[in-house]
Amino acid sequence: MNWLLLASIPLIILGFAVRLNPFLVVTFVGIYAGIVAKFDFVKIVSDIGQSFVNNRYVAIIWLILPLLAVLERKGLKEQAKNLISKIKTASTGKILIAYFIFRQVTAALGLLSLGGHAQMIRPLIAPMAEAAAKLKFKNLTHKDNQKIKAHSAATDNVAVFFGEDIFIAVHSILFIKAFYETSGIIVEPIHLSLWAIPSGILALIIHCSRLYLLDRKLEKTYRGK
Repeated sequence: MNWLLLASIPLIILGFAVRLNPFLVVTFVGIYAGIVAKFDFVKIVSDIGQSFVNNRYVAIIWLILPLLAVLERKGLKEQAKNLISKIKTASTGKILIAYFIFRQVTAALGLLSLGGHAQMIRPLIAPMAEAAAKLKFKNLTHKDNQKIKAHSAATDNVAVFFGEDIFIAVHSILFIKAFYETSGIIVEPIHLSLWAIPSGILALIIHCSRLYLLDRKLEKTYRGK
């Protein structure tokens, strides 16, 4: 029976590999594992349903996607580009540095939902960063345009990664505390949060320096062209 249970892992990998619906794959494998473990079928289905109900808030993020699609169709990206075109001193690096600071500060306060790739980067920040570059460099190449998008996504990732641990009640702090306790090390969440501040400051300095260098590189590449 143990070998049959272990078969659940390759079944999940196979399902993902052939690009089946992930929800159906996980549900099917969960039912399979329950049957192999000789659980009552009604209990298996009941437990799966109960787990879905208990964690239904995870699916809330999907509700914002139709809204973003409608806003984009109505010209959200174009409005963001128009806004940046009116600010003559704007540059790709300055926009991303401003967003990095905003994202890291709000993450440190526990406001993790005030950003993200789907909510902010794709519809607003990346188009604004691109518009700032195209306003200054008329012949911006596709490669550099893609690089700006990559830097926009990285800005959100780095800012929230090194900012969220400063907030004492974030899940990562609680996970670290639980991990230490399994090794007999008792540490208070407030201490973990305080020691996350130097890392956050270094992340701010290093990443903003990279964004500054991005501006310099674009200037050097396209100056006079």
